[in-house]
Amino acid sequence: VQLQASGGGSVQAGGSLRLSCAASGRTVSSGGMAWFRQAPGKEREFVAAIRGGDTNRYYGDSVKGRFTMSRDNAKNMVYLQMNSLKPEDTALYYCAGSISRPISSNLRERAAYSTWGQGTLVTVSS
Repeated sequence: VQLQASGGGSVQAGGSLRLSCAASGRTVSSGGMAWFRQAPGKEREFVAAIRGGDTNRYYGDSVKGRFTMSRDNAKNMVYLQMNSLKPEDTALYYCAGSISRPISSNLRERAAYSTWGQGTLVTVSS
């Protein structure tokens, strides 16, 4: 099972980026998929999650209303559309996956996801 994240880059505050995560060896339509991020010197932070059989999307408080997570089952990919970017969004963004469907109480936890991509860097300048 592998996850490959891409789409990071440098953007000015207020701009947009779309991150992509390609999955191999598993389907994104089942279990759970999530995005986390880690800024220099900080803990890895939950950004967004989606679960198989669940139409809801779950977001961290700091990105709610600005970021949107989506899934393309045919392409076996998940995406993170990031709008109204702020300098504090600067971080290495990781795609993560879980074979089993995370329960509501822990889908925001790193421990719920067993597979991680290599990360893609997002830099937002003011």
